[in-house]
Amino acid sequence: MLDQTQLQYTTNSPSTASTSPDETRPLALTIAQAAEDRKGDNILMLRVSEVCYLADYFVIVTGFSNVQVRAISQAIADQVEEEWQRLPLRTEGQSDASWVVMDYGDAIVHILKPQEREFYNLEAFWGHAERINFSQ
Repeated sequence: MLDQTQLQYTTNSPSTASTSPDETRPLALTIAQAAEDRKGDNILMLRVSEVCYLADYFVIVTGFSNVQVRAISQAIADQVEEEWQRLPLRTEGQSDASWVVMDYGDAIVHILKPQEREFYNLEAFWGHAERINFSQ
């Protein structure tokens, strides 16, 4: 974790973001890589910019326990802070940790346990978005 006094944090709200999906893709890749480093499974990037005004990318990750979901979330926050000097605009679900959502403005992360991922089926809901399989 970097010394916070040395960082200048930037925030981009979805309504004021001036980045293009191509500029956001490296951020989404950083998120996916951090999730993989914590053994996140079935990592999927969806380019939703053409079908949704909320963000350019969704990154969907499976974690197999509440502890792992929290660890993935923390790894993503740490990596994005280190590489991009950005904190999430909002994080929801940390207390229950069966589904954590991290909003970076132009990229939104969903970290779900298998039961929640199957039940909510975000891939099908956003099925008209471009699927970008992440595998390293």
